[in-house]
Amino acid sequence: MASTTIVVLFFLILWVSTTTAYPPPPPIQCPAGTGGCTLQNSYGVWGDRKDCRASNVIYPTTQQQLLSIVANAAKNKLKLKVVSKFSHTIPKFACPADGNSSVLISTQNYNSGIDIDVSALTVTADAGVSLRDLINKVEDAGLSLVAAPYWEGVSVGGVISTGAHGSSWWGKGGAVHDHVMKIDMVVPAKENEGFSKILHLDAKNQLFNAAKVSLGTLGIISKVTLSLVKGFKRSITFNFTDDGGLEDSFMSHAKAHEFGDITWYPSKHTAVYRYDDRVPMTTKGDGTNDFLGFQSNLIVVSKSTRATERKLEKAKNIKGKCAMASSFITYKKLIANGLKNNLIFTGYPVIGRQGKMQTSGSCLYSSSKDIANTCAWDPRIDGLFFYETTAIFPARKFRDFILDVKKLRDLNPDNFCGVDIYNGLLIRFIKASTAYLGQSTDSVVVDFNYYRADSGTTPRLNQDVMEEVEQMAFLKYGARPHWAKNRKVAFSKVEKKYEGFNGFVAAKTKMDPENMFSSEWSDELLFGKKGVDFDGCGLEGECVCSEHRHCSPTNGYFCRSGLVYKEARVCRYSPSSLT
Repeated sequence: MASTTIVVLFFLILWVSTTTAYPPPPPIQCPAGTGGCTLQNSYGVWGDRKDCRASNVIYPTTQQQLLSIVANAAKNKLKLKVVSKFSHTIPKFACPADGNSSVLISTQNYNSGIDIDVSALTVTADAGVSLRDLINKVEDAGLSLVAAPYWEGVSVGGVISTGAHGSSWWGKGGAVHDHVMKIDMVVPAKENEGFSKILHLDAKNQLFNAAKVSLGTLGIISKVTLSLVKGFKRSITFNFTDDGGLEDSFMSHAKAHEFGDITWYPSKHTAVYRYDDRVPMTTKGDGTNDFLGFQSNLIVVSKSTRATERKLEKAKNIKGKCAMASSFITYKKLIANGLKNNLIFTGYPVIGRQGKMQTSGSCLYSSSKDIANTCAWDPRIDGLFFYETTAIFPARKFRDFILDVKKLRDLNPDNFCGVDIYNGLLIRFIKASTAYLGQSTDSVVVDFNYYRADSGTTPRLNQDVMEEVEQMAFLKYGARPHWAKNRKVAFSKVEKKYEGFNGFVAAKTKMDPENMFSSEWSDELLFGKKGVDFDGCGLEGECVCSEHRHCSPTNGYFCRSGLVYKEARVCRYSPSSLT
C-alpha cells in the first residue's frame, strides 16, 4: 500500500510540473482550414452536447463598428449573435441559428469605455467591460455599485441581458438590471436609415423594459448606464445552524439583512444564514470575499475530486458521497467559505469595501506562468462537471416548496449528499422588477449544482431526486428559470409565466422585425417550440420522461412517478424492473 501511494504521488507531482497553464480558455475557436468558428460556453459543453457553429467572428472595438456590422448583416440577410469574453451562460442563447449564414460578434475588445459622473452618481460603460474592471473603477472614484452577481466573470452587457443578480430585497433590489438608468442598443433599420441605428433607451421609452433583460434577442447592447451610491463597506458573518424552521425564517432574514442569503445543506439538516449588512466606510476592516468555489484551484485537486465522484457514481456509493459532503462542509465552515479578514480568515465579522465583498472570481486571473492552477470547471483539465439549476419563486410560494423538499429529504437524507458536495441549495432574494422578463413580484431564488456524467447516455446516482426537486420548482410551484442557467426542462411553458411577455414580444417585433438575432434555440426556449423527444432525453433534462426509453432501461433506470410530488416523472434506478 505504501509503495502504491509513493508511485501515485510521484506521477501527480510529475503531472503538475509538466502541465501548461491556464487562464480560462477563449470561448470562440476558429481552426484554420475548417471554414468557420465554434462557440463554447465556459464549461465546454452545451446542454444538448451539440456544437455551436458560425461562419465567422468579428471583434469590434467601437460603437461605429457595431453599426457597420449590423448594417451589413441586414443588407445580406445574415444572422447575428453576441458573445462576451467569458461566455458564462449555460443555455444556448448566444448560439446562432445557422452556422453557414451567421456571424458571431465578440465584445471582448469593446471594453475601453468607463465614464463616471460623480455628481449624478452614475457610470456608463461599454458592453464588453468586465464586471471586475467596472467595480474597480467605480470604487476608485469613492463610489459603489450596489448590485452584482456573486461571480464576476461576466461583462456589463451580459450581466444585464440575462437577469444576473446578487441578493437583496432592499432599495432597488439585488438584480443588476434594476439599477440600469439607460441603455444604448444597436438594431437593424430600414434602408433609408442606413440599415442600422442606435436606440437610446431610458425609463421614458416603452422599449426600455424589454431591453433591460433582452437575452441577446433584440439587438446589440452598446452602452449601459448604471446608478451608483457613495462608497460603503459590508460586514459579513456566517451562522451555521440547524435547518429547523427554515421555512418560517427565510423571509424575516431577507428583511433584516440587506445582502443576506441562506445556504441549505439538506442531507446535514444544516442552514447557513449569511448576516450581510452595509456599514460606514469608517468601519475598521479590509476584508475580501474570495469565495472558495471561485478560487484558483490546483489542477490535480480538481481532477482528483472529479475522479473520486466519478468512482462513487459508478459504484452507486451513496455513503461515500455523504463523506465527501461532510468533509467539504466542515472545510467551508473552517475557512468561512473564502472570506478573508486580510490575507486569511481570522474571525467574524469580516468587514471590507463593497467592491471587495460583493463578487468574486480569483480563478479568472491565472496566468500563463501559473502551471498548476485554474478554475475547477475548466473543460481542458477533466475537473468538475455539473448541472446548475436555478428556480425563481414568488416569495409567497417558497415556504411550501421548502416543506416539500424536506419531506423528500426525510425519506432518505443521504439522497441529498450529492448536491451538498457542491453548495447545497443557495437561497437568495430579488425584488419585483419592471423588466418584461424580470420578476413581477418580490422573489426567492434557489440555486443548486449537482454531478453531470461524462456521457449524455450515462445515468446518475439518485438523479430522480434532483429531477423531482426540479419539477417541484418549475411545474408544481410555477417557478421561473434563471435565463443564464438551467437545463432545457426548466423553460417549459416559460412564456406563460411572465405578465410582461407579450410586451417583450411586441418590442422584439419592433426592434428586430426580421429576427436577425433569433435562433432555433431561443425560439424553442422563449416561444415554446417543442423539440423532438429521443431515447435518453430525460437523463440530461432535455425532456421530462413519459416513457421508459426517455431514461435508460438497459442500465436499470425507468420513468417513474415522484415520491412526494406524485405528478413528477423522473428517471429512477429500479434494478428489479430489468427483464
